[in-house]
Amino acid sequence: MAMTERSLIEQAARIAYTAHARQTRKDDGSPYFIHPCMVALKLAAYGFDEKIIAAGYVHDVLEDTSVTKEALEQALGSEVVRIVLSVTEDKSLPWEERKKSYIVRVCEGSDGAKAVSLADKIHNIESMLSAYQTQGSAIWKIFTRGRDAQRWFQESLLYAVRETWHHPFVDEYTDAVACFLKLK
Repeated sequence: MAMTERSLIEQAARIAYTAHARQTRKDDGSPYFIHPCMVALKLAAYGFDEKIIAAGYVHDVLEDTSVTKEALEQALGSEVVRIVLSVTEDKSLPWEERKKSYIVRVCEGSDGAKAVSLADKIHNIESMLSAYQTQGSAIWKIFTRGRDAQRWFQESLLYAVRETWHHPFVDEYTDAVACFLKLK
Protein backbone atom coordinates (compact mmCIF):
# COMPACT_ATOMS: atom_id res chain seq x y z
CA MET A 1 0.00 0.00 0.00
CA ALA A 2 1.33 3.41 -0.95
CA MET A 3 1.76 5.90 1.87
CA THR A 4 -1.09 8.00 0.41
CA GLU A 5 -3.65 5.16 0.27
CA ARG A 6 -6.09 4.66 3.09
CA SER A 7 -6.49 1.14 4.41
CA LEU A 8 -9.68 -0.72 3.63
CA ILE A 9 -10.62 -0.56 7.31
CA GLU A 10 -10.11 3.21 7.46
CA GLN A 11 -12.14 3.69 4.27
CA ALA A 12 -14.97 1.64 5.78
CA ALA A 13 -14.82 3.58 9.06
CA ARG A 14 -15.00 6.88 7.17
CA ILE A 15 -17.98 5.68 5.12
CA ALA A 16 -19.80 4.53 8.27
CA TYR A 17 -18.99 7.77 10.10
CA THR A 18 -20.36 9.91 7.27
CA ALA A 19 -23.38 7.71 6.55
CA HIS A 20 -24.48 7.50 10.18
CA ALA A 21 -23.48 11.09 11.11
CA ARG A 22 -26.94 12.31 12.09
CA GLN A 23 -28.24 9.03 13.49
CA THR A 24 -28.55 8.01 17.12
CA ARG A 25 -29.12 4.67 18.86
CA LYS A 26 -32.73 4.17 19.85
CA ASP A 27 -31.90 2.61 23.24
CA ASP A 28 -29.89 5.49 24.71
CA GLY A 29 -29.61 8.26 22.13
CA SER A 30 -25.84 7.87 21.73
CA PRO A 31 -24.21 8.59 18.34
CA TYR A 32 -24.98 5.65 16.05
CA PHE A 33 -21.38 5.47 14.84
CA ILE A 34 -20.38 3.96 18.18
CA HIS A 35 -22.25 0.78 17.20
CA PRO A 36 -20.32 -0.03 13.99
CA CYS A 37 -17.10 0.82 15.84
CA MET A 38 -17.93 -1.73 18.54
CA VAL A 39 -18.86 -4.33 15.92
CA ALA A 40 -15.54 -3.78 14.12
CA LEU A 41 -13.60 -3.93 17.41
CA LYS A 42 -15.22 -7.28 18.27
CA LEU A 43 -14.27 -8.64 14.85
CA ALA A 44 -10.69 -7.40 15.21
CA ALA A 45 -10.43 -8.95 18.70
CA TYR A 46 -11.22 -12.35 17.18
CA GLY A 47 -8.56 -11.84 14.50
CA PHE A 48 -10.82 -11.56 11.46
CA ASP A 49 -9.27 -10.14 8.29
CA GLU A 50 -9.59 -6.57 7.07
CA LYS A 51 -12.48 -7.29 4.69
CA ILE A 52 -14.58 -8.71 7.51
CA ILE A 53 -13.64 -5.85 9.85
CA ALA A 54 -14.48 -3.37 7.08
CA ALA A 55 -17.85 -5.09 6.61
CA GLY A 56 -18.41 -4.72 10.35
CA TYR A 57 -18.02 -0.96 10.06
CA VAL A 58 -20.49 -0.67 7.19
CA HIS A 59 -22.88 -3.50 8.08
CA ASP A 60 -25.86 -1.13 8.49
CA VAL A 61 -25.23 1.44 5.76
CA LEU A 62 -27.28 -0.23 3.01
CA GLU A 63 -30.16 -0.90 5.39
CA ASP A 64 -30.27 2.39 7.27
CA THR A 65 -28.73 5.10 5.07
CA SER A 66 -28.75 6.39 1.49
CA VAL A 67 -25.44 4.69 0.60
CA THR A 68 -25.95 2.45 -2.43
CA LYS A 69 -24.63 -1.03 -3.07
CA GLU A 70 -22.75 0.30 -6.10
CA ALA A 71 -21.03 3.07 -4.15
CA LEU A 72 -20.09 0.66 -1.38
CA GLU A 73 -18.72 -1.86 -3.87
CA GLN A 74 -16.69 0.80 -5.66
CA ALA A 75 -15.17 1.96 -2.38
CA LEU A 76 -14.67 -1.36 -0.57
CA GLY A 77 -14.97 -4.17 -3.12
CA SER A 78 -17.37 -6.98 -3.88
CA GLU A 79 -16.35 -9.27 -1.00
CA VAL A 80 -17.19 -6.63 1.62
CA VAL A 81 -20.50 -5.94 -0.14
CA ARG A 82 -21.38 -9.67 -0.22
CA ILE A 83 -20.96 -9.82 3.55
CA VAL A 84 -22.99 -6.64 4.06
CA LEU A 85 -25.80 -7.93 1.83
CA SER A 86 -25.94 -11.12 3.91
CA VAL A 87 -26.70 -9.08 7.04
CA THR A 88 -28.93 -6.44 5.42
CA GLU A 89 -32.64 -6.77 6.10
CA ASP A 90 -35.30 -6.04 3.49
CA LYS A 91 -37.35 -3.44 5.35
CA SER A 92 -40.20 -3.77 2.85
CA LEU A 93 -41.06 -7.16 4.39
CA PRO A 94 -43.13 -7.59 7.55
CA TRP A 95 -40.96 -7.89 10.68
CA GLU A 96 -41.32 -11.66 11.13
CA GLU A 97 -40.58 -12.44 7.45
CA ARG A 98 -37.64 -10.05 7.52
CA LYS A 99 -36.13 -11.80 10.54
CA LYS A 100 -36.68 -15.31 9.10
CA SER A 101 -35.06 -14.23 5.84
CA TYR A 102 -32.14 -12.70 7.77
CA ILE A 103 -31.50 -15.95 9.65
CA VAL A 104 -31.48 -17.96 6.42
CA ARG A 105 -29.12 -15.51 4.65
CA VAL A 106 -26.69 -15.40 7.56
CA CYS A 107 -26.60 -19.16 7.99
CA GLU A 108 -26.17 -19.75 4.26
CA GLY A 109 -23.61 -16.96 4.06
CA SER A 110 -19.86 -16.98 4.55
CA ASP A 111 -18.08 -17.21 7.88
CA GLY A 112 -17.54 -13.47 7.48
CA ALA A 113 -21.30 -12.92 7.30
CA LYS A 114 -21.81 -15.03 10.42
CA ALA A 115 -19.06 -13.13 12.24
CA VAL A 116 -20.47 -9.71 11.35
CA SER A 117 -23.97 -10.83 12.31
CA LEU A 118 -22.90 -12.13 15.70
CA ALA A 119 -20.73 -9.09 16.45
CA ASP A 120 -23.74 -6.91 15.61
CA LYS A 121 -26.18 -8.94 17.69
CA ILE A 122 -23.81 -9.23 20.65
CA HIS A 123 -23.31 -5.47 20.73
CA ASN A 124 -27.06 -4.91 20.37
CA ILE A 125 -27.68 -7.20 23.34
CA GLU A 126 -24.96 -5.45 25.37
CA SER A 127 -26.65 -2.13 24.59
CA MET A 128 -30.06 -3.49 25.58
CA LEU A 129 -28.69 -4.86 28.85
CA SER A 130 -27.17 -1.48 29.63
CA ALA A 131 -30.37 0.38 28.73
CA TYR A 132 -32.40 -2.07 30.80
CA GLN A 133 -30.38 -1.06 33.86
CA THR A 134 -31.68 2.50 33.58
CA GLN A 135 -35.02 2.07 31.80
CA GLY A 136 -36.25 -1.30 33.00
CA SER A 137 -39.02 -2.97 31.02
CA ALA A 138 -39.79 0.33 29.25
CA ILE A 139 -36.93 -0.66 26.91
CA TRP A 140 -39.27 -2.97 25.01
CA LYS A 141 -41.38 -0.03 23.82
CA ILE A 142 -38.60 1.25 21.56
CA PHE A 143 -38.61 -1.87 19.40
CA THR A 144 -40.89 -2.65 16.46
CA ARG A 145 -41.87 -5.81 18.31
CA GLY A 146 -41.86 -6.37 22.06
CA ARG A 147 -39.86 -8.61 24.34
CA ASP A 148 -41.33 -11.94 23.23
CA ALA A 149 -40.62 -11.30 19.55
CA GLN A 150 -37.09 -10.11 20.35
CA ARG A 151 -36.53 -13.27 22.40
CA TRP A 152 -37.83 -15.43 19.54
CA PHE A 153 -35.45 -13.76 17.09
CA GLN A 154 -32.34 -14.01 19.28
CA GLU A 155 -33.02 -17.65 20.16
CA SER A 156 -33.83 -18.58 16.55
CA LEU A 157 -30.65 -16.98 15.24
CA LEU A 158 -28.60 -18.64 17.96
CA TYR A 159 -29.97 -22.12 17.25
CA ALA A 160 -29.52 -21.70 13.50
CA VAL A 161 -25.95 -20.37 13.76
CA ARG A 162 -24.97 -23.15 16.18
CA GLU A 163 -25.94 -25.67 13.49
CA THR A 164 -23.87 -24.02 10.77
CA TRP A 165 -20.76 -22.57 12.42
CA HIS A 166 -18.33 -23.65 15.07
CA HIS A 167 -16.37 -20.66 16.32
CA PRO A 168 -15.71 -19.08 19.75
CA PHE A 169 -17.92 -16.18 18.65
CA VAL A 170 -20.89 -18.56 18.89
CA ASP A 171 -20.03 -19.17 22.56
CA GLU A 172 -19.96 -15.43 23.24
CA TYR A 173 -23.31 -15.02 21.49
CA THR A 174 -24.72 -17.94 23.50
CA ASP A 175 -23.70 -16.17 26.71
CA ALA A 176 -25.15 -12.86 25.51
CA VAL A 177 -28.47 -14.47 24.58
CA ALA A 178 -28.61 -16.20 27.99
CA CYS A 179 -28.27 -12.79 29.70
CA PHE A 180 -30.82 -11.28 27.32
CA LEU A 181 -33.37 -14.01 28.09
CA LYS A 182 -33.25 -13.10 31.79
CA LEU A 183 -34.68 -9.64 31.11
CA LYS A 184 -38.30 -9.19 32.18
